[in-house]
Parts: sequence; structure tokens; C-alpha cells
Amino acid sequence: MWCLPHPRRAGHTLVLLDTEGLGDVEKGDAKNDVWIFTLAVLLSGTLVYNSLGTIDQRALEQLHYVTELTEHIKVKVAGEGGRQKGEDSAEFVHFFPAFVWAVRDFTLQLELDGREITEDEYLENALKRRQGQPEKLDLPKKYLRQYFPSRKCFVFDRPAPRCDLARLDELPEAALSPDFLEPAQRFCSHIHQHAGTKTLPGGHVVTGTLLGNLAVTYVIAIRSGAVPCMESAVLALAQIENSAAVGEAVAVYEEQLEWRAALPTESVQELLEVHAQCEREALRAFMARAFKDDEQQYQQQLKDKLDSKRTELCHRNEEASSDRCKAVLMELSQELEERVREGSYSVPGGYQRFLADQREMVEKYQRVPWKGIMAAEVLQEFLKSKETVAQAVLQTDQSLTDRQREIEAERARAEAAEREAQLSQEMQAKTEQLLQDQTRSHQEHVQQLTAKMEQDRKQLLAEQERALALKLQEQERLLREGFRGEAARLEQQMQNLRQEMNRPRRSVCVVC
Repeated sequence: MWCLPHPRRAGHTLVLLDTEGLGDVEKGDAKNDVWIFTLAVLLSGTLVYNSLGTIDQRALEQLHYVTELTEHIKVKVAGEGGRQKGEDSAEFVHFFPAFVWAVRDFTLQLELDGREITEDEYLENALKRRQGQPEKLDLPKKYLRQYFPSRKCFVFDRPAPRCDLARLDELPEAALSPDFLEPAQRFCSHIHQHAGTKTLPGGHVVTGTLLGNLAVTYVIAIRSGAVPCMESAVLALAQIENSAAVGEAVAVYEEQLEWRAALPTESVQELLEVHAQCEREALRAFMARAFKDDEQQYQQQLKDKLDSKRTELCHRNEEASSDRCKAVLMELSQELEERVREGSYSVPGGYQRFLADQREMVEKYQRVPWKGIMAAEVLQEFLKSKETVAQAVLQTDQSLTDRQREIEAERARAEAAEREAQLSQEMQAKTEQLLQDQTRSHQEHVQQLTAKMEQDRKQLLAEQERALALKLQEQERLLREGFRGEAARLEQQMQNLRQEMNRPRRSVCVVC
């Protein structure tokens, strides 16, 4: 494996996988070669097949592995009786890589019937099927065209004189043959420009982690004696990737929260807006990574976690506000407490002085900024704790008659009741804001899921349109070559594909 930053696509890595050669007589295990070829097909987005000399019948016979691919790969999980009912080459075309045939040490002239032809025309002529040819000889051509409708060919002259081939790695580029360098540069340019991003069925982009997990999944299946199944592999990968997507999304939420949230906030609404921004970014991260979460199982897991984060955030905000308010009150009430201890209010008219000083302290408290959402509740608790002191001062104030004391006591109870009512209204408003945020959160999940499903639908439609165009090209070739029966079967495949493309997609249903 050789990995390097893609020279033309930002954010992409070009991964080159090199397999051991096929057909090595010293290995003596033909099954090993079939599995290597199969694994290369499953893992690659572009498959480069190397051969020496020319593309003749012998070269095609050596590529007999292509005729066995459907025996070693399944697209869908088999139902009762083994293979998936109705599975044919049409299923494989969606998921097989583009095919590039690189012919090394090529010595022929690119000519056909006296005219110069391109490398691609050379390949297509070599793959041209001819009526009356024995079926065994025709199979590699048939299946190569059937499974790899996207094909490209490059031919390379010998890179250097025979005497220099043994030390080819040591030669500077200037010492290599121009007839080798020119197609080599065109080959590299083609790979850089046209090799598509590796995707899974459904259009999900394969990352480095996914590629590693995909390789492990297929190799385990091969070593166990089973036939690798694309659908099973994708479902297994989806479970791994979707779990990771939930974890990544939660991490994004926490990272966003760290620099967005300054606790305590002045209102519940301000806090919920911060949560909404963080949740939106977390959802984007999840949607970018998750795939085949058809039942929204993992999205629901994420929503549950984010709901818990919101509850935790509200609790932290209340604690921060409460701590700040208590600290402010402790500082502001020191002078009042000291006067009570010194008996400054145990004099005629002391109760009114006490009330005046307490009101002044409350006014100072209310002017202090950044107290947060617990300001009223903490103040109410503080004033409640001072009711006993106030009553004691009231009772010892000799300037007041018994009737005046009753009036003052009733006034204090009324003020306390008014504060309680106001606090109750604030609590009700908080509850309503939290309920509104739950509705907003649900709508955000539905909105992003709808956008993702629409994106997935467009990707799938693009895949199907590409497959349809390639099948149409192959049908035209079959008709030109006289294989009308195969062309008719291909037409049926195309009709099935068109019906699939026109089938209504399911609606979004998110249960939260």
C-alpha cells in the first residue's frame, strides 16, 4: 500500500494497492489467485490490470478470473436456497471499479485495417466478440465487457534497453525511453483526473478507516470459506461507522460548547440558542459520516445523548448562576449582618431602618451584572432566610403599636407572596422554553435527515444513470456484433433499472 495526498483533489488521499502477480506457477494454488483478484475488485475504485506483450487470446485466457467473479462475490444477502434470487451482472456493474488495462513492453503498431487507432480502440477491438467463436474462448471477453463497462487502455514501450532493465530503479528519469515516459505521464494524468472516489453501495464515501475495516471484513469472509457479500460488509461497516459517528458528533458538540458557552447566561433563551448552535454542528458531523441508518437508530442515540447534554448544560448554568448570586449576596449583606449583630436595629424606628437597608442591598444586588437565570430564586431564598431576623427587629421596635406591627407583618407576607408568584411565573416560562426547544430540536433532526436523504437519492440516481449509460453502450456493441439475444437480455436489465430509478422513495419518519 502506498498513500499520498491526492495531487488534484483537496481533502482526498490517493491509495495505491499493489497485489502479488497472478498465475505464478511456483505458488501452485489457483484459488489464491482468484481470491486476490476478487479482493482487488472489491477494494478498488479503479482496477489496473498489468500484462506483457499484447492483448491476444492468450492474454485474455490469463484473465479467466473475471469469468469466476460472480461465484466469489455476492451483492445481497442470500435468501433461502443460497444465491439471492434475481441477482445478475446488472447488480455488479453498480459496484465494480473502472478497469484500466496497462500493456507493458508493447511492440506492435496501433493500426487496424491500415488506419491508426487509439489505445482504447485497440482494447475494444481485442474484446470484440465474434459469431461462431467457441464459448470457452469468448467468456473472458463477454464477462470483462459485462462487469467492467468503464474501460481504458494504455500501452507502454520497454522503459530502457535490455542491459539497463536489471538496474531500472537506479536510472534517472532522463535515461528512460520517451516512448515509455509519454504514456506513463498520460496514465498518471488519467488516474489523477478520472479515478473516482471510492464509494460504498449507496454512494457513501470510503475513508481510510472504512477502507481498513472493509479489507478486514472481506478477508475474514474469504478465510472462513464464505463468499464475500457486499451488502453484509456494508451493513457491518455501517454499524461500526455509525457508532463512531455518534461519538464524533458528541465530541463536536462539546468542542463547540467549550468556546460558545460563557456560563452563567442571562436567560434560558440565550442558553438554548447556544445549545441549538452546538446541536446543529453535531448533527452535521453525524450526517457527514453516518450511512445506512435506515431506521434512524443511531440518529436517535445521538438525539438522546444531545438531550442529556442539554439537561446537563441547564444544570451547570443554574449552578454557575446560583454560585455567583450567593457570592454577591454574601458580600452585599455583610454590612447588614454586622448591624444586626451589633444591635443597631434594636432601637425605636429600627424596623424601618432595617427595611430601608435591606431594600438598598437588594437594589445593589439587582444592579450587579452577569448573575444569570437564578438571580430571582436565590434572592427569594436569601430574603426568606432573613424573615426571622426581620420579625425579631419588628417585635423589638418600641416605636410601633401592636396594630402597626400586625400591618407591617402582613405587608411582609404580601411582599413574600408576590415574589413567590413572580418566581413561579418565571419557572413556568422556563418550562415552556424547554418544551419549545424540544420541538425545535425535532425539526432540526428532520430537516438535516431530509437533506441527507435527498443527497443520497441524488447520488444513487447518478450511479444508476451512469450504469444505464454504460449498459446502453454495451447493448449497441452487442447489436453491431450480432448478439441480439444478449442485447435483448441487456434491454430487460435496463428496463428494470429504469423502473428502480422511477420508484418513489420513502418519506422521512423520525420518532423522538
